[in-house]
Amino acid sequence: MTTPPESAAGPAHLIASEREALDAASEFAAFLAEGVIERDRTGAVPREALAALDRSGLIGITVPREHGGAGVPPSVLAEVVRRIAAVDPAIAQAPQGHFMVIDILRLLGTPAQQSRLFAEVLAGGRLGPALAERGAQHAQMLGTRIVPAADGWSVSGRKYYTTGAITSRWLAVSALDPDERLVLAFMPRDDPAVRIDEDWNVMGQRATVSGTTVIDDCRVDRALWLEYWRAYESPQLLGARAQIVHAAIEVGIAGGALADARAFVRDRARPFFEAVNGGWARRASEDPHTIFRFGRLATQVRAAEQLLRWAGEELDAVGLHPADEQEAARGSLAVAQAKAFGSEVAVLVASDLFALAGASAADERHDLSRHWRNARTHSVHDPVDWKYHHLGAYLLNDTIPPNHGQL
Repeated sequence: MTTPPESAAGPAHLIASEREALDAASEFAAFLAEGVIERDRTGAVPREALAALDRSGLIGITVPREHGGAGVPPSVLAEVVRRIAAVDPAIAQAPQGHFMVIDILRLLGTPAQQSRLFAEVLAGGRLGPALAERGAQHAQMLGTRIVPAADGWSVSGRKYYTTGAITSRWLAVSALDPDERLVLAFMPRDDPAVRIDEDWNVMGQRATVSGTTVIDDCRVDRALWLEYWRAYESPQLLGARAQIVHAAIEVGIAGGALADARAFVRDRARPFFEAVNGGWARRASEDPHTIFRFGRLATQVRAAEQLLRWAGEELDAVGLHPADEQEAARGSLAVAQAKAFGSEVAVLVASDLFALAGASAADERHDLSRHWRNARTHSVHDPVDWKYHHLGAYLLNDTIPPNHGQL
């Protein structure tokens, strides 16, 4: 059995630099490799893997240096996530909302909120998002409410797509206040007024366990909720900084699928008889059509990786507080390109894997279908067509993209 990262056996490790974060990501990805097929097949809560993640120190890498974290920029976070997603994109997605919430706290949190919750994160306490809901006309219509109560404030609502929440230490719950304004309330995951179900049943990203969270009259102190609506009253990059993690997941899937295709073609696949009889190939890896297709896919994966890197550097340059709407557009549209293109490449490579590797690759014992199922499931998180639309509108008509949390 692969030994877990050293930090997985004890208290949370404190990562102090960008280099250490990247090395920890590679080490954690190697640890995940042995159990990835089983996690995909069962769809059970991956408690061991997520406990190792929490103790690895990786969940604290974006905590600002003044609060004891490494304060890594978006480009480094994207590379950390890409390395993990190349092995297990479901585990890579588990802290996506967590990193978004850290950014929200950096932007809007009070000093007391920052001190308390950042300390929890550095001690291994992941923040679980409970933001999205089902049943309304669209995703931004919320039914969750926060209302005054005799002993503080009370939150009630029903959330879905609560990725990572089931094993988190804290929940970050979006709700509307009595004035119909968006707030974010923090509550302990183990509060008796919170119930998180294991009702996630999808074809891919199974181990994210992104199912239902029910909050029933949960008491929240005023010191533990913030005015989330303020983030969208001026140019912001919360959406883009959250989206670059999604982009990194897609690009990671593409790279992982390509690596598995290479291994299968080189070590397991048989050449097509026409290639053998024509004297072109003795092995599957020598088939001229296979060589051409693999080379083209490898080029597309490299392009996706470079686009992701560039988008991260754009976010680094703009910062958490964009100077104006043009700077916000710069960051948002860079990430939009990386996310849209990465999603398309991931689906393509995960599908063409079978054209490269042949019929034997479809044997379920190899579980190679997980790459396509993961890519296709994750790629519909938000429509890539709208990303290309906003990019085209900006380039053709100077139209500033909308100021929301998914671009």
